[in-house]
Amino acid sequence: MATVNLSDYQPLQINDASSFRIGIVVSEWNDFVTFNLRNGALEVLKKEGVKEENIKVFQVPGAFELNYASMQLCKTKYFDAIIAIGCVIRGETSHFDYVCSAVAQGIKDCNILTDVPTIFCLLTDDTKEQSIARSGGALGNKGVEAAVTALQMIDFKRNL
Repeated sequence: MATVNLSDYQPLQINDASSFRIGIVVSEWNDFVTFNLRNGALEVLKKEGVKEENIKVFQVPGAFELNYASMQLCKTKYFDAIIAIGCVIRGETSHFDYVCSAVAQGIKDCNILTDVPTIFCLLTDDTKEQSIARSGGALGNKGVEAAVTALQMIDFKRNL
């Protein structure tokens, strides 16, 4: 993601985002966080002029399933970008490390094996409080950042 805080959303310099088609894959696990991330992303996409009918939201059970769903959406060649939203909070076992690593690799694969920018919006926090702070709390909303990134990557691709 970006090196600046994109949660401080400012309108982008994109001529016309109305035709952009965006798929959003949202993990239902830790939905008290992921649904806030989804809502932040949706708000930005609509503010930027993406037509509501061009935004499709898909729910999956957990973060690990973000990879499969994102890759399947990439393969349709319908979407201009995919946003993969999830949240994994560290527990007492190494499960956290395996899931986070696998999702990062899977989203990376979408980006290098397909022609569709796939945006990594997986919170990988140590505590519930950290996740809340990054999903609309004191540290902004990473869903907003993911939407901004998706729009910028679509614009980048269209201007090649």
